[in-house]
Amino acid sequence: MVFMLKLAVNALKGGACARKAAVKIGLVLAAFFLLSTTAFASPTLSSGSHGHDVLVLQKRLAAIGYALKSIDGIYGSETERAVAAFQRDNKIRVTGIVNNATWRALQTAKTRPRASTAKAPAKAPAKKAPAGKVLTKKAPTKSVPLAPNGRQILPRAKANAIVATAKRYIGTPYKFGGATPKAFDCSGFLQYVFRQNGLMIPRTADEQYKLGIRTKTQKELFPGDLVFFHTYEPGPSHCGIYVGSGNFIHASSSKGVRIDSLSNSYWAPRYLGGKHIVK
Repeated sequence: MVFMLKLAVNALKGGACARKAAVKIGLVLAAFFLLSTTAFASPTLSSGSHGHDVLVLQKRLAAIGYALKSIDGIYGSETERAVAAFQRDNKIRVTGIVNNATWRALQTAKTRPRASTAKAPAKAPAKKAPAGKVLTKKAPTKSVPLAPNGRQILPRAKANAIVATAKRYIGTPYKFGGATPKAFDCSGFLQYVFRQNGLMIPRTADEQYKLGIRTKTQKELFPGDLVFFHTYEPGPSHCGIYVGSGNFIHASSSKGVRIDSLSNSYWAPRYLGGKHIVK
């Protein structure tokens, strides 16, 4: 590199032929510089990005098990959620934005890991009271317990209140990771609505899918029940609250909190099933 620079300088001091040689050397140096910088550059990609780099990202995500319906070079909400899932699986700060750390992890990542099947830790043996003393239990702190899986948890008398609470937030914008009235994602919206009515449900769609009893048909759904869809990955990746008449309310990644029909041309083929939680 230094040698070529000296050649270029010396050539510029010479005649016309030498100056032409200097120009050629300069072009070679410029090309080398561009190649060396782009080879190690890691473009930052986020919602709204588009082009070849996004296409490369989408293909890589799909190749390692992060299913995308559209591999089109457009960084939309589906790609953002897949990136966030990859970051979560690889213990990278979850932002939904592809930075240097995410690019490096993508280069070496293997097929997406399956859910952990680790056994629950064994319970510690109960403490015995010393001779002559009686152990007293501490009074439990007041908190809303997490709703149990596989059971109907919503009293029928509260179902209308759940639907009414959800409708109050129609128009609230979508934000990945959002769980407040400033902005919601789908599962954050459900958790917030239920918490406002004294019920604590899990934070993520796949955990919320474990609630209630699976319905065989949409006719079994009651206002207040939960509905689930597979969008950017297999399994429950989007959720909403059934409001009756074949409609559900949810935090849409494109239009925020809104009501849609289960027979909608987009949602109908992606419908995974309903969970009957009203008792």
